[in-house]
Amino acid sequence: MTSESLILFFVVGLILVGGAIIFSSFIAPTSTNSQKSEAYECGIPTKGVTWLQFNVGYYLFALLFLVFEVETVFIFPWAVVMKQIGMTAFVEILIFFAILGLGLLYAWKKHALIWE
Repeated sequence: MTSESLILFFVVGLILVGGAIIFSSFIAPTSTNSQKSEAYECGIPTKGVTWLQFNVGYYLFALLFLVFEVETVFIFPWAVVMKQIGMTAFVEILIFFAILGLGLLYAWKKHALIWE
């Protein structure tokens, strides 16, 4: 693949994506209603301040959960082809586990796993 075809690929991709966004802004139905700016809480009108600030620890905990959840997506295909690929796959998964272990150790040291 030459650099000209790669540039053409990105330019065509930008034109298609930009065109789709512009086209959808023209054909999408719009409505200005005061209720659209209100917070929706299961059909019940909210009481008090609706914009609350959550502890950042919840987000860190969720991100760590996602990281280790995605890990399982990579482990299952690896386990299926382990016999076919051999020692190379084993070494690669050990490196993968080492990187994840370092991430877990870092999160542990930063007290991101403490639920308060």
